[in-house]
Amino acid sequence: MLKTLLVAVFLSTSISVLAQDFEGVPSSEGEGPYDRLVIRGATFVEGSGAPPVGPVDIVIENDRITSIRNVGYPGLPINENRRPAAGTREIDATGMYVLPGFIDMHGHPHTIDGGQGVPLEYVLKLWLAHGITTSRIVGAKGVDWILELQALSDANVVASPRIVPYPVFGQDFGRSINSPEDAREWVRWVKDKGASGIKFFGAPPEIMGAALDESVKQGLGSTEHHAQLNVTRMNVLTTASLGLTSMEHWYGLPEALFEDRVIQDYPYDYNYSNEQDRFGEAGRLWRQAAPPFSDHWNAVMDSLLSLDFTLDPTFISYLASRDLMAQSRREWHSIYTMPSLWDYYRPSRAAHGSYWFYWTTADELAWKENFQLWMTFINEYKNRGGRVTLGSDSGYIYNLYGFGYIQEMELMQEAGFHPLEVVRSASILAAEAMDLDLETGTIQVGKKADIIIVPENPIANLKVLYGTGALKLNDDTGEVEKVGGIRYTIKDGVVFDVPELLGAVRRMVEASKAELGMPAGPMPMFIETVGDHLPE
Repeated sequence: MLKTLLVAVFLSTSISVLAQDFEGVPSSEGEGPYDRLVIRGATFVEGSGAPPVGPVDIVIENDRITSIRNVGYPGLPINENRRPAAGTREIDATGMYVLPGFIDMHGHPHTIDGGQGVPLEYVLKLWLAHGITTSRIVGAKGVDWILELQALSDANVVASPRIVPYPVFGQDFGRSINSPEDAREWVRWVKDKGASGIKFFGAPPEIMGAALDESVKQGLGSTEHHAQLNVTRMNVLTTASLGLTSMEHWYGLPEALFEDRVIQDYPYDYNYSNEQDRFGEAGRLWRQAAPPFSDHWNAVMDSLLSLDFTLDPTFISYLASRDLMAQSRREWHSIYTMPSLWDYYRPSRAAHGSYWFYWTTADELAWKENFQLWMTFINEYKNRGGRVTLGSDSGYIYNLYGFGYIQEMELMQEAGFHPLEVVRSASILAAEAMDLDLETGTIQVGKKADIIIVPENPIANLKVLYGTGALKLNDDTGEVEKVGGIRYTIKDGVVFDVPELLGAVRRMVEASKAELGMPAGPMPMFIETVGDHLPE
């Protein structure tokens, strides 16, 4: 009841554009922060790459970690003399694993009036339920909108990860950006608004150069999706040398690796506005780049490393491209995917990323090769000391909020990352990329209490982080059971009960299905089947 009142007061006094998106949200569904919260008996993974250690007791006072104390050895009784004093609240984490809260470097918080028709509450709770305590927002309804969501999250009156706002270049300025001075003015304007950085898609070189120069002067972070409409003029080597601090996906990187061309080998009837053209040919791009470990390949990598440049690959954004049927039939879709979002995913010439007009075996094979070459670069970049982070870009291409982030972790392991390296990318390296590493990113005394608690060992099996858990044979009973799922997500010392968050999401999905007269269970991919067209 108190949290409900706080939301109402906050919205009525300070918030305008967000009111409709939080209408009807009952509370933050979190508890705390506490003057003293003690997590007992856990095995903890710090986040820096250090191996698991435990059992430990962790003390949190308000929003800060104040003590991490070793209380024994595996297989032996707890040493009660080492344990810290009792807390206002205690969590028995015996046999559980504690990890730093995850940071999603590529978030889009969609809303009910957007093209996907999903409530904002739905998105935020799925993020929290999968351990995401910080989300870098690289595209949203508007500059004021995302800054107001940040304020609500910082006040802990709604269930939301911490928000790091990176508005899209030129957004909400009231006029087009047609000159270098326009670009500089917008950068100063968005800095004064309170943004932490800028998301670019590209611009004419003189405008892009001015914007990046001003962003450096203003101390703003920056990232870019090097769209094909602009990449021939400025690939990632160009933008990084001008001050860009990170890149999204991989566009702009193969183009920097070209040796025998400047422009990718587009079919003569290619049209960028045709989504299957766009994504189909993207899957044939890496094969046109310099081969792995060649002189040019190494020179590009060395240049980016020297600039302390961050790669945020978002592998998950393209997973369906190499196996459409597998990604479209993940078990969570029938339980957690909103009908409106499911409809958005299906083939459409108007919806972004719904490019399955006639997806072929050849398309999938090309994408499998694309992944192999791309992952080779990303893994070697990490091996040579480069910063690689995790971003989910969820809400498109059968990539569901929260679940997609865990899929990205699995894809990082496929690329060659040890699970501890995956966690490192998901936590401290992402925090470093946004200059937040003194506040969050590791479980460390003095830092923010951003922590997740998992009943199973995620280093042994990342699948236990999914909200649907992982299958495991119970050798005592002979039964197959589901294990795992995050038990608690703690952000700023506020404890979120993950089963409660997931239950709230399930109820939203069930209510939406009922309103549409749909049965519970799997949603049909198509209205008709092939059999409907066969002769009797």
